[in-house]
Amino acid sequence: MTVSSDLATDNRVHRSCTVLEALGFQVFLIGRQKKNSPKMPNRSYKTQRIKLSFEKGALFYASLNLRLFFILLFNKLDFIFANDLDTLPAAFLVSRIKRKPILYDSHELFTEVPELTSRPRIQQIWCSIERFILPRLLQMCTVNQSIATIFKDKYQVDVSVVRNVPQKLEAINALSKSELGLSEHQKMLIIQGSGLNVQRGIEEAVLAMASISNAVLFLVGDGDVIPEVKKLVAVHSLQDKVRFVPRLPYPELMRYTAAADLGLALDKPLSLNYQLALPNKVFDYIQANTPIVSSPLIEIERLVQKHDCGEIIATVSPEAIATCINALLANPQRLQQLKVNCHQAAEIEHWDMDKDVLTELALRVFV
Repeated sequence: MTVSSDLATDNRVHRSCTVLEALGFQVFLIGRQKKNSPKMPNRSYKTQRIKLSFEKGALFYASLNLRLFFILLFNKLDFIFANDLDTLPAAFLVSRIKRKPILYDSHELFTEVPELTSRPRIQQIWCSIERFILPRLLQMCTVNQSIATIFKDKYQVDVSVVRNVPQKLEAINALSKSELGLSEHQKMLIIQGSGLNVQRGIEEAVLAMASISNAVLFLVGDGDVIPEVKKLVAVHSLQDKVRFVPRLPYPELMRYTAAADLGLALDKPLSLNYQLALPNKVFDYIQANTPIVSSPLIEIERLVQKHDCGEIIATVSPEAIATCINALLANPQRLQQLKVNCHQAAEIEHWDMDKDVLTELALRVFV
């Protein structure tokens, strides 16, 4: 199995590996070692994290696929499972050379991420790679129905939907106010995940804190926006209202998530990929019984309205965020009802429902 993440906090890939293990496969997961990667947790399957000289850009993708190509080529394998378009070239080429089946999992609409839409020439290269490979695949999966429909219509490939849902959690030992360093009357807001990146409303959420009283925003995770946000906090003297927590193992992350009064998912609909996003933090909030405040993304809005487990803001601006959060924090009855609705939604929106889809798909491709 190939992926460009550092494995430690990639819960979707870990869940996929455990499904394959349960089917009797010996899994070898290959990712990368970043400069700030946390220690690799113990896994029941074999893992390897490769070190690269480049962290981003064309040289990163070229060196990543070159290393993956040789690792796959010189290891004994029966099947290849490629995660995301950035590892697919090497995986597909080796699958053809060795004449082995390949399964592709697209975690997003990769060619429509802002980093590519703002660079049309680079975007065209990735579109060409996608156009060449996807019609030659027998099966693939992706994270939601909207993206699946696009792939089906574009490439006439059979696409299954395996959502980014967590395991059903029976009990989460939420951190206490004292453990968080909060007073009993202070409210906690959270934005969490391994992708705290630009255009995800994090800067606006931080600026909104100037207009939100009696609450502290926790940014739990890592991403390219963090250095800029730290400067923003300093410039606007928001040190008492915004706290930074580095990436954590999933159980510890969920202790923070369950302690929060509101979970924020504020990705901006600036690209088709973001418009159709359904990030796993939304499902984490539901499992933690933490009501959601979200931007108006198609899949998230559909989920929130289905379960009435949060509020949708019309625009991602500090004013809109502050207005929504202040209204919810001032209405404890509504907040409690949203928590109850999250609890009910958590009985439905969990991995046990989706792992059966991946199990059936893996058996279809690999057996």
